Amino acid sequence: MIDRTALAEFLRTRREALQPEDVGLPRGARRRTSGLRREEVALLCHMSTDYYSRLERERGPQPSEQMLSSIAQGLHLSRAERDHLFLLAGHTPPATGVSGEHISPGLLRILDRLDDTPAEIVSELGETLKQTRLGVALTGDTAGLSGPERSLGYRWFTDEGTRSFYHPDDHNHLSRMYVSGLREVVARRGPDSRAAQLVGLLRDQSGEFRDLWAEHVVGVRPNDVKRFIHPEVGELDLQCQTLIDPEQSHYLLVYTAVPGSESYERLGLLSVIGAQTLGR
Repeated sequence: MIDRTALAEFLRTRREALQPEDVGLPRGARRRTSGLRREEVALLCHMSTDYYSRLERERGPQPSEQMLSSIAQGLHLSRAERDHLFLLAGHTPPATGVSGEHISPGLLRILDRLDDTPAEIVSELGETLKQTRLGVALTGDTAGLSGPERSLGYRWFTDEGTRSFYHPDDHNHLSRMYVSGLREVVARRGPDSRAAQLVGLLRDQSGEFRDLWAEHVVGVRPNDVKRFIHPEVGELDLQCQTLIDPEQSHYLLVYTAVPGSESYERLGLLSVIGAQTLGR
């Protein structure tokens, strides 16, 4: 059963404990609110201000598990705080385990400070969980996908358009890398894992994947430089730095260009263009 009073108090205290700079928002002038405004939290949680405000006022319907997950991520809650939120709202907390979708507050705080850099947080299956503005501009909005299409490895073998973002000379290596990575995840998680289910789907749908899977390829790692082909700014040679959250098996990928290089200039142009030309 939902505890509306406790839920409202919990949300309010967590909102007031956050400052705009903690979540990558501008502070602005003449700010009087202690912590974040309700409309700012609603923006972070991808919901209407009215819906969120009613929760803090002990009104409205019981929030769904999906809504609660969005609120937990928007308020940068720890897993313990997320579980408490679920219980207050009358739901059983998500099962604890690796490769969940709840991003740690620390990893989120780092991503929030990278607004001028292409960056994303992905799961061990290559599912984009969150992107920066410039990350969306680079490869499209992939955090909003659902089902197996959320995995870049799955899209690589089932959607021809996915490969258009990457240099043709790298396609063979990337194919082997995705198969290698997926095989290693299956070995860690077992034959009943989501990774194994993804393998089954790909073996049914892609001959290229079947052939590579039969080779038992492992140990293929990314190249030092990733070469992207952007429809507006052209080729971008970007280095990728990775920060790992071992508890959740999440990876923060940050893409940078060498200062003074042609890719550096094109990345600056991409920042101006933004993501409006990409419909993905």
